[in-house]
Order: sequence, then structure tokens, then C-alpha cells
Amino acid sequence: MASALQMLKRLVLGRPVRSDRLQETLLPKRLALPIFASDPLSSVTYATQEILLILSLGGLALLHLTPWVALAVVVLLAVVVASYRQVVHAYPSGGGSYEVVARNLGRDPSLVVAAALMVDYVMTVAVSVAAGVDNLVSAVPSLYPQRVWIAILVVVLLIAMNLRGTRESGRAFAVPTYLFVAAMGLTIVVGLAQTATGHPPVAESAGWGIRPEQVDVTGLALIFLLLRAFSSGCTALTGVEAISNGVPAFRPPKDVNAGRTMIIMGVLAIFLFSGATALAMISRVRIAENPCDLIGFPANCGSVGQRTVIAQIASAVFGGDSVLFFVVQAGAALILLLAANTAFNGFPMLGSLLARRRYLPRQLHTRGDRLAHSNGIVMLGLVAIALIAAFEGSVTGLIQLYILGVFTSFTLCQIGMVKHWNTRLADADAAQRPRIHRARLVNAFGAVLTATVLVVVLITKFTHGAYLVVIAIPALYFLMRAVHRHYREVRRELEPDTDGITLPSRVHAVVLVSTLHKPTLRALAFARANRPDTLTALTVNVDDPDTRILRSEWERHSIDVPLKVIESPYREITRPVIDYIKRIRRESPRDLVCVYIPEYVVGRWWENLLHNQSSLRLGWRLRFEPGVMVVSVPWQLESSRIRDLDRVHHVPGHTRRGIGPPT
Repeated sequence: MASALQMLKRLVLGRPVRSDRLQETLLPKRLALPIFASDPLSSVTYATQEILLILSLGGLALLHLTPWVALAVVVLLAVVVASYRQVVHAYPSGGGSYEVVARNLGRDPSLVVAAALMVDYVMTVAVSVAAGVDNLVSAVPSLYPQRVWIAILVVVLLIAMNLRGTRESGRAFAVPTYLFVAAMGLTIVVGLAQTATGHPPVAESAGWGIRPEQVDVTGLALIFLLLRAFSSGCTALTGVEAISNGVPAFRPPKDVNAGRTMIIMGVLAIFLFSGATALAMISRVRIAENPCDLIGFPANCGSVGQRTVIAQIASAVFGGDSVLFFVVQAGAALILLLAANTAFNGFPMLGSLLARRRYLPRQLHTRGDRLAHSNGIVMLGLVAIALIAAFEGSVTGLIQLYILGVFTSFTLCQIGMVKHWNTRLADADAAQRPRIHRARLVNAFGAVLTATVLVVVLITKFTHGAYLVVIAIPALYFLMRAVHRHYREVRRELEPDTDGITLPSRVHAVVLVSTLHKPTLRALAFARANRPDTLTALTVNVDDPDTRILRSEWERHSIDVPLKVIESPYREITRPVIDYIKRIRRESPRDLVCVYIPEYVVGRWWENLLHNQSSLRLGWRLRFEPGVMVVSVPWQLESSRIRDLDRVHHVPGHTRRGIGPPT
């Protein structure tokens, strides 16, 4: 069983990679772009759609405002890209928003940013995968009933791909990303060319009407709806900061290559988002949160889903049965499914950084066999799966939780950069000061703009699900502070005393015995070899006939170690042993008690269920007693030699151990 699991692990993850080969996993720009930019590029497929969905609440009359909302999103996107380009050059060591805020604003704001980023990464996976499955269902409607299970399967595959390592996942993601950019770019060019020649594309939903949910949309209600549409369209900015988090993954010069990649990403995202929005307006796409609100939609609106905006645009430009339509849909589905890779790179790096600073469990800092932060990858995937299942794969439901965390980190990061430039300005010479002034102005404008958007998002989305994020971010913040406090207290307790280590007055060795056999004799020999001051063999009388047999065997073999029998009228083992050890400690508080427990080493997983679970509980309980040491004395059964895992791992001394006596 164990060998089969190891073979499956090697098949999925590949061979382990030596630590000194970490340099080989660094990324050139052609691979870094699809890895870090897949999220903002893929958001093109749902950002326009979310704007249309919100404006359609007021019926067809408000759809003409879509270009103005999209223009505001484009301006914001350009400002944020320019702002984070400053972050890349100022902090090439990575860490992005968290590192900037930690260095400039202090611990508490940095933990707020860290919590916001973790929420953002989880939502990136959930939303991207759910939206990707929606585009797949748009091409193959028969898959609609299985969309949640398909989304979960995709997350599992993403976990496996990222566990293989960054460079290999980059190769896997490069083709779909470039396919989507090329296919979507071709759609925009062809669609605009058709419009310029007097034959504009017409969407399949162009003739449908929309039943408005809000009949009276004027005054403050109109402003609120526009702001809500804008905040939904701001999903186009998700993932923009990923490059600043992953600068260490770039080839040298890291900051230069990362900065250029960010510019390319920004230009492509603006072009694709603007083009998709323009074609949606030209082809008169109609979409609603509930298909039954569409006048003209098929009668079975409750059992089928609508085609996505991207699917309707591609169908209008190329035809619903054309090869290019399916190419666009395949590209959209793949990049959306793979856009989650941005989070699978960013979340483990952030988790590793926080773990190194003792704000998260240290297990998140270590790298796995393939030099990937395996624990962070698995944790992210499992939480995303839980969200997808809870919201039944609904992009509209999930996206309400998305933007708040993003703009929290955006705003604090830009404020931190302003302080960074103020500090640099104090020590700069005359030649450097103009450049620093320009950089500070960019970040200051970005801070004001993102703070304004954060307020808008909080107000417009709070009752639509954002309140969950308002709960999650403070919860993560207090959790990280609690973890840090725990590590600090443990370190304080473990600090060596100024007068050195106090040696125990005496050492009492106690060997637990259930029956007289080879493991017991080995434990007695090992205990005697350590030359304790006293040596006692201890057994618990839970069955009188068995205890009499043990006494007889003890005398027959002339074992020169006294056998101490303690009574247990309720046939319990753990409590009588603990009480006996405590009595020794009470009589001699400065003495040390060393308890030797024989154990079996087995090779089959089910054998662990058959051998002496009571000793496992006893050993665990003894570890809580001060002044007591627990020593496991292994005895290898034949099955452990057959199933020797050393040959699988090539790691000396790695064995499978199961707890053995006493019975």
C-alpha cells in the first residue's frame, strides 16, 4: 500500500529536485507572463459581463452607460499597473503589498494586507475556475448539471500541476494563455472590422428584452447602481499585484524583467477588456442574473444556463458553429481555469514569508520534493474547493466576495509606497529627486483612487456577500497575531537559563512490560546500557492469570531486574502507570524518570490497527508529565523488511513505524 502511494506520488509530482537546483526554476519573461498575468488577462471574460449584469437590473435603458463604467475601470487599471511597477523596482525581493506595508507602515497594517491577500488568492481560484467552467458549459450545454464537480476536479488538477514546480506549470500554462490572447485579439479585430465595413456583429440575445428588478432607477438609486456596476467591473484588476509578489521567481535582472512583464500585462488587459466591452455593445449582448428575467429566453430557463458574454461575442463574429468560435471558447475556458495559477504561485510565497516571520505555522515555509511550497498549495486548493461547493459554482455569488480584499491591499500598499519615497527623498541627491517626486506622485494618486474605490466596493457590495470578507479579514488578522504570540512564548520558555542546564539528581528507568518476549528483552538491555540509578520493569495487572504467567516466566528466565506489578481493578492501563510515575516524581522532584516503551515496526498499514494502540495513548499522555522522558524501543517485524521504504525514498533511516507493546 505504502509503495503504491509513493509510486503514485512520483507519477503525479515527478522526481524530487535537489535544493541546489532552485536557480533552474527561475522564469524567463515568456513563461512569467502566462504564470503571473493569467488572472488579470482572464478577468476580461467576466468583467464586462458583471458590468452588464448589474446595469441590466434597471432594464435595457441603462445598458448605454456600460462604456462609461468600462472607461472608469480602464483608467483605474492603468493607474494600478503604474503604481505596482514602482513596487517591483523598489522591492525586488518580492512580497509585494505585504512587504511594502510591513516595512513602511508597521506590523498591524501589514497583517491586514496579508489577510486581505490570502482572501484574494482563495477567491481568485474559486472565481476563475467557476467562470472557466461556465465558458466550457457555454460551448457544451449538456455539462451544465455537472459544473460543480467539474470545477472541483479542475482545482485538484491545478494542485497536482503546481506541486510539480513553478517552471513546469509555467510551460503548461503558456500555450492556453497565448491562445486566449490571440483568439480574443482576433475576435476584437475582426468584429471591429465588420463594424467599420457596415456589417456589425449581432448577438443571439440582441432581440431579447429584460424585466427590470428596479423599476424606478433615478437620482440616488441610479448613482448607487452605477457605482455597483463599477465595483463589479473592477474584477478586471484582480491579480494585477501578482508580479510584485513573485519578483524572486524571475531571472536576473529580476526587477527589470518583472517591470517589463507588468507593462505587457497592463497593455494586453486594457486592450482585451476595452475590445470585449465595445463588441458587447455593438452586438447588443443581453444578459441577466436570472435567465427567466430575459424576455425571449427559452421556456426552460430554470434548468439551463445563459451563454457567457464572450461566447455570445464570438458567436456573433464568427458564427456559433464555426471552428473559430470553439477556439475562442476553448481559449477562454482554459485561461480561466488556469488563471488560478496566479494564486497558486502567490499564496504559497506569501504564506512562506509569513511563516518565516512566525505569523503562520512553520510548515508553510518549507519546500516540498519539487521545491514548491507544497503545504501552501494544498491548503489554498482545499479552501477554494470548499467555497466552490458552498456557492454551487456560481460566479455571480462568488464574485461578491472578491473585490474588497483586493482594494484593501491596493490602498495600504500605495500609502506604504508614499512613505517609502518620502524616506528616500530625505537621503536623495539632486539628480535622484525628480525621479522620486514622480514616483511618489504616481503612488499618491493611486492611493487616493484605490481608497475611493475601496469605500465604493464596501458600500455597494456589503449586503451582497462582502460582509463575509469583512468577517474573514479580521479573523485572519487575529489568528496570525495569536500564532505569532504562541511562537514568541514558546521561544521565551525555551531560552537557556543563565546558570546552564541543571543535571538531575538521579535517573529512574522504568520499562513497560506486557509479556516476556524479544522486544521486552531489548528494551531492558537498552535501559541497562544507559546506566540509570534505578531500573524497574513495570506491568499492570488487568488479568490475574496473565500476570501469574508473566511472573512465572520472569523467574524462570532469572531476569535480574525487579518486576513491579501495579493493580488495576477497572482494567485500565494508562492511569495506573501515570499515578506510579507521579509518585516517583513527588518523592524526588529533582530526579528524572525515563520510561522505555517497546514498539513494533510494521510494513503494512493495517498492521498498525492490530498492535497495541494502548501504548500509543500511554506514550502520548506521558509526554505531558514534567521530569519524564519517553523512549521508544523499536523491534522490526518481518513485514517491515519486505516493505522497506528506504528503497523508495533513497533516504537512509526512513521507516514506517507502528506502535507496539504493551498489550
